[in-house]
Amino acid sequence: MRKNVFLTKPTMDLQNEYLSFYQEWQESGEQMVPWVISKDPSDFSGMLRSLSENENEGNLPEGWVPDSTYWLVSEDRQVLGAVNIRHRLTEKLLNCGGHIGYGIRPSERRKGYAIQMLTLALEKSAELGIQKVLVVCDEDNIASAKTIIHHGGIPDQDYIEENGNVVKRFWIENS
Repeated sequence: MRKNVFLTKPTMDLQNEYLSFYQEWQESGEQMVPWVISKDPSDFSGMLRSLSENENEGNLPEGWVPDSTYWLVSEDRQVLGAVNIRHRLTEKLLNCGGHIGYGIRPSERRKGYAIQMLTLALEKSAELGIQKVLVVCDEDNIASAKTIIHHGGIPDQDYIEENGNVVKRFWIENS
């Protein structure tokens, strides 16, 4: 049964729920998506500070762009997913990162949460002034491609990474 959900900035009062999310993903052995969820949460307040600082241009390493991270949380406070929104694109992000990276915890997939999270992330992107949003997924991630197309994603040229992985690229007009 699908739960009512919302996006929230990472916060201390969801520490236990986030650690459960993180642990489940670690135990799955899957690549953690978006990349920010692979940050070690053992210093939880430090991780939150780092995520918050990433929103400001002045705090970033050279070549990085500001980004905003949100957690998809259910009304019963379970962290179901995470989304990372890059405020603009570098050449690398244009090829294989996009504006929005998102992931749903393994036990909560195939329940429609990715569609809800991308809808909410597109709203946040619009608030940031991003009107044409690039969203990407690996070629073998058919569920993600369907989610992106559901939101009006228009296919662009694929990008082939050095390791041969094919990245499907889609543009979504943000209203």
